[in-house]
Amino acid sequence: MSNRSKAFFINGGAGRVLCSIPALEKYERESGDKDFVIVCEGGMEFYKGHPTLHKHAYDSWHKGLFENHLKDKDIVSPEPYRVWDYYNQKCSLSEGFDIEINGRSSEENTISDPVIKLTKAESIQGYQAIQEIKAGTGKDKVLVIQPFGRSVVQEGDFIYDPSSRSFELSNINALIYELRTEYAVIIMSEIQIPLEKDNEHATAQPQIQDIRMWASIISSADHFLGCDSVGQHIAKAVGTTATIVTGSTYPINITYPNYEGFDIIDVGEGRREYSPIRISMDDERDRANNDCISMTPDQEVEVLESCIKFMGKGELFTGEVNTTKTDSGCCSSGKPVMTDVGTYPTYDMSKGNAEGLLTSNSAADVMNNNEEG
Repeated sequence: MSNRSKAFFINGGAGRVLCSIPALEKYERESGDKDFVIVCEGGMEFYKGHPTLHKHAYDSWHKGLFENHLKDKDIVSPEPYRVWDYYNQKCSLSEGFDIEINGRSSEENTISDPVIKLTKAESIQGYQAIQEIKAGTGKDKVLVIQPFGRSVVQEGDFIYDPSSRSFELSNINALIYELRTEYAVIIMSEIQIPLEKDNEHATAQPQIQDIRMWASIISSADHFLGCDSVGQHIAKAVGTTATIVTGSTYPINITYPNYEGFDIIDVGEGRREYSPIRISMDDERDRANNDCISMTPDQEVEVLESCIKFMGKGELFTGEVNTTKTDSGCCSSGKPVMTDVGTYPTYDMSKGNAEGLLTSNSAADVMNNNEEG
């Protein structure tokens, strides 16, 4: 085996990038390779501010990258999806990176959790956004919802995920209509969800492109609700509790089933077939998994009860928000956008459970329409 220093090419979405960090931290600690580099094909955002890895990380377009940093190194492109332990449901994404980068078996994995180190400017901006949304909604507890992953598609009025890793639109709408009666809801999505007008229960759908700003918002939120996408990895990294709904992908691979701060609602259990992403283009697996993210009313109630368990009863926001800002132009970010949503009766969550949430109100009509369709 070569004794040359290594250059690790990390590609894919922000979730994969974040999950690569523990294995790279271990490589730095144990390999003795002081000159290794990380080529960030998937973006530099989560290496920024890292106490030890940032100095090793380069964008793929960095001037002189090949001549100065790659030519004398062995190039490695870790692909956890091609690790036997991963596609046989023996390890997580982070553990798959560890096996690829450090040569460990799944039984030997002792990697740490990824951590995102926010600057004080980032922390304050996220906190301030949360406070403004509390003031705008009149609710003191904040829930961030990421309904869709990267594979979601919008065609006309339709929003769907052919890989069945994102929420079905009818399900997430029904959940939002319930949750925003008690909590300030922030939607983490590039695609705007069509929500009906309601002056009493507004929902924030900010168009924020900076993923680190989202990390700050999730860090300041009370809870996170999401699917197989980056938001759940951010929640784990910043210590925010989460409710995660899985469909076509296995919890052991893509989330944190043994972490007490997460509830995993596995909608696809017993219905899915493993989809060999980055191994083969097997569209028959996606066909087989077509409906395995679709939730029944009982499963929606399970999601609601999980959120209530972590967040408790909603409270009115009684504070004051100082919106004074002196902007030097160096730290601008997207502003939260308040969106009017549909009018539905408020459910009394003081009972501590969600039984009956989808009966005798308009959210039930959403579910009925879904079943009939």
